[in-house]
Amino acid sequence: MTGTQLALRLLLELASLAALAVGGYGVWADGPVVLRTLIALALPVLAVVLWGRYAAPRRPVRDSALLWYGVQLLVWGGAVALLAAGGHSGWAFGLGVVMAVNTLVLWSLGEWSPAIER
Repeated sequence: MTGTQLALRLLLELASLAALAVGGYGVWADGPVVLRTLIALALPVLAVVLWGRYAAPRRPVRDSALLWYGVQLLVWGGAVALLAAGGHSGWAFGLGVVMAVNTLVLWSLGEWSPAIER
């Protein structure tokens, strides 16, 4: 069960990047296409940098549990919020529910903690 939940976690992390791109593009519906495209590209890149530095299991910055929780909340919450704001509320709700359930299951299995190293 743990392996399946961790695999789902990886897929949800990738889905959050796609949601940031889609939501970032759609949130400014009247904006210039070039700027919307830049936003759609910049948000996932920023999320990858933050996640890799502060939330990944092999992250270089390990001294702050607050950063670990905060970056995960920022990336996943931002993905759901931008997806909803971009006009995809059904997808946002579904993604948010699956993210929350996966996090709760991993927490109950002892696999969601800033102390875990892989």
